[in-house]
Amino acid sequence: MTNSITFKKSVLALSLSLALPTAVAQSADETDDIEHITILSHHDKLRKEAGSATLLSEAKLEKFEHDDIHKILENVPGINIREEDGYGLRPNIGFRGVTPERSKKITILEDGVLIGPSPYSAPAAYYFPVVTRMTAVEVFKGPSAIKYGPQTVAGTINLVTRQIPEFSEGGIDLAFGSDGYQKAHAHFGSVVNNVGFLLEGVNLKADGFKDIDGGGDSGFEKNDYLAKFNYKLENDGIDHELGLKLSYADELSNETYLGLTEEDFKADPYRRYAATQPAQMDTKHTQIMFSHGLQADNLSVSTRLYRNDYERAWRKLHGMLDQRMRPTDVKLQEILANPEKHELEYAVITGQQDSITDGQPALYLNMGTNDRAYYSQGLQIDATYEYKLFGYTNKLASGIRFHQDEIERKHFEENYAMKNGKAFDLLQDPRPATQEKEQTDAWSIYAENQVEINALTLGLGIRGELMKMHHTVKDQPTNWQDKTTRIWLPGLSGFYQLSEESGLLFGVHRGFVPSSPKQTEDIEVEKSTNYEFGGRFNDGITELEVVAFYNDYSNLKESCGQSSCGDLDQLDQEFNGGAATVYGLETQFTQTYPLNLQLDIPYGFVYTYTDSQFDSSFDSTFAQWGDVTKGDELPYLPNHQLTFNLGLEGNAWSFNLAMKYRSSMKEVAGTGQPLSGVEVPSLTTVNVSAAYELGKYGRIYAKVDNLFDEAEIVSRRPYGARSGVPRQFTLGYKYQF
Repeated sequence: MTNSITFKKSVLALSLSLALPTAVAQSADETDDIEHITILSHHDKLRKEAGSATLLSEAKLEKFEHDDIHKILENVPGINIREEDGYGLRPNIGFRGVTPERSKKITILEDGVLIGPSPYSAPAAYYFPVVTRMTAVEVFKGPSAIKYGPQTVAGTINLVTRQIPEFSEGGIDLAFGSDGYQKAHAHFGSVVNNVGFLLEGVNLKADGFKDIDGGGDSGFEKNDYLAKFNYKLENDGIDHELGLKLSYADELSNETYLGLTEEDFKADPYRRYAATQPAQMDTKHTQIMFSHGLQADNLSVSTRLYRNDYERAWRKLHGMLDQRMRPTDVKLQEILANPEKHELEYAVITGQQDSITDGQPALYLNMGTNDRAYYSQGLQIDATYEYKLFGYTNKLASGIRFHQDEIERKHFEENYAMKNGKAFDLLQDPRPATQEKEQTDAWSIYAENQVEINALTLGLGIRGELMKMHHTVKDQPTNWQDKTTRIWLPGLSGFYQLSEESGLLFGVHRGFVPSSPKQTEDIEVEKSTNYEFGGRFNDGITELEVVAFYNDYSNLKESCGQSSCGDLDQLDQEFNGGAATVYGLETQFTQTYPLNLQLDIPYGFVYTYTDSQFDSSFDSTFAQWGDVTKGDELPYLPNHQLTFNLGLEGNAWSFNLAMKYRSSMKEVAGTGQPLSGVEVPSLTTVNVSAAYELGKYGRIYAKVDNLFDEAEIVSRRPYGARSGVPRQFTLGYKYQF
């Protein structure tokens, strides 16, 4: 089967003519850095890049010492998030209105390389790097997205790990806090005879903030280890850097998809039912990457060969079984939505009723383990070349990547019973469930040329994707599919400098999200045309950026994951949504007011307005859409989001406050589905932090997240009401040497 869009066979010829692709715009201080996509200057000059771009530097990340990427991204405009577990273990991130489910519609990079378990075949990001070891987070939206596919509708997030130092240095970061929270983080690096190295390790754990009926652990523990090596040499005025990166991460978290009924949430939002006692996620991730960086006077080239492996097994409640060990007609959503109507099932889930009793119908717990293995690997070359043409300065960025990835699903189910408030395994043979593979081989290329014409910086670019996909079902030799997708994605961007302190930006680009290998040809790829227009101001004291965006979808696509719709009969199925529109306004403002010679007051805000609508009426069985009427808004997309930051900084100490407001969100776009007409309520949270420098003895810090202990529902997906994290206290100590 073939799903073709227009992509000419000139891909190979064009990729060769592009010379070598884009790597990196360097800062003056980090000329050998090949791990950032772009080092953005936010303080000493007006940024001239087109498109909305935000850099969260190490200093900004240290203000609140967050481990949750959701909280970190509150300081980036245009981000829409759906919370899930409270700790950000499995982030749900969207940009400019795209679905946040498992961050599957944004491109996620670590050190400029795809880091998701299977970005083409199964982009749901069940793995996300430990952000406490990152020294920068870069977010790109708009026309720059065409450089960093495959998902180009929304944008890109690049997580930057610690650089190998020029001299011997290291540090430790130790913290403890509420609900058994502990952090141990250490790193050390040096250079010996032109060979540099860095060793880093992080351990994070907590006992969890939810109490399970009948007892049990609701916490987690994560380990993350990193080793880097490089060798630098100079030959005929050309700098070379050879690098090796090795990383290992694992996680054991006792997480579930099962929430609470509305009444139980009101009584105790941090309760978990007895049926969730066996729930557990067990993961392991490894990465190896070889890199080569080349730096000449006007040419920068980086080459990266990478391999990522990820394994996970998540045991959690799938539903109920009758006395014949067959799934019951009533589903978990229905039980929690109408516990009075399904008294027996509710009583078994909560541990109030044994599942096997005389005179009662037998009910069992269907515990499913979604066991999966992923890999992604590839060769990526990026380059930038600066040159003069007709007296104008040009910068050509180009790139080529060959990428392969695969997901192997090895799901199985087991029978559990409830007795005396305890869920236990009946030790019967596991039942195979989904057993399949999805694979993709992908070639991608891009080229973007920026030219400075007096006050105008104009960029013209294009991205090409060629994806060959394959799907097979275990023990079903006739159940397979091959398909090919080809597409060109052009983009145009510009920045016009009005003065030394201000300028206007504009851009338009083609957005694209591929369909997975198992989807039939009637499931279209997601396509959009995205526009933006805005301006920047920076006089060294005040920074302001305002950007309006308009995303015009010719086809909006969505997929059913267990986290997003909870219907096991539709698991991994994708749906066409037809034409849709998302538009809004992004604003970020910062300023520092000097109170006196010893005290500064930094303050600012990030505001996002977003609106959306389906452009046609249709009936869908997808749980988040239902029967859609033209003009209905997209679900899980708040109209208003505001983060206000206020600080007070002295010579050796600092205090920071961050207030985040999010307006309500629809659970379902249309009607006819459970949760139709229901909204996630608006939410306001306040975080505070303080730090004191001890000179050569290090630094102590303290913070309180969710200062006023707000306990609102953050989502009812997939099964029942779920809360965010309650008030959390943390005390930490950092020492650098």
